[in-house]
Amino acid sequence: MYVSHPSIHPIEAPPLTDTAENALPRGRMEDIQGMPGTLGGLALRFVQFVFAVVSLCVMTTTSDFPSVTTFRYLVAAVSLQSLWSLSLAIADIYALLVKRCFRNSRVVCLFSIGDGITSTLTFAAACASAGITVLIGNDLDDCKENHCTRFETATAMAFLSWFAASPSFLLNFWTLASR
Repeated sequence: MYVSHPSIHPIEAPPLTDTAENALPRGRMEDIQGMPGTLGGLALRFVQFVFAVVSLCVMTTTSDFPSVTTFRYLVAAVSLQSLWSLSLAIADIYALLVKRCFRNSRVVCLFSIGDGITSTLTFAAACASAGITVLIGNDLDDCKENHCTRFETATAMAFLSWFAASPSFLLNFWTLASR
């Protein structure tokens, strides 16, 4: 019988060295401005906070906003948005001062969930307030007795706060998904 026998030729592995010149550079994801712990992220948080506070102040200075449930919802939503944005702005300031980025997946998950909830609430409240503002101003033609310009201003500021919150949510979600 002429059966072929496999032959094994051992190959020696190259010696392992710990020198820096032989080590491969590790790939690290670059921080994109707008991610938590960056200067862009702090700027987004500041813009969210400012627009939410302006919306809150304009709406609460009107005397008849509590008579409409949608406007009370807007006040509650932008209050939550302003508190959330302020707390995360403080966290971003801390991260910038100690020169660290948020790379912990639990922290980024918390930021992403919080941004998603607050931005959704702010958007829903702004849409509902816009609908009531159009109803009062255009359909009922009752702006003489109501504060339509203040309602419109507060609604516009809530939309602008949502426009600033959306990139924060998307970047946090992207950071979480890329892990």
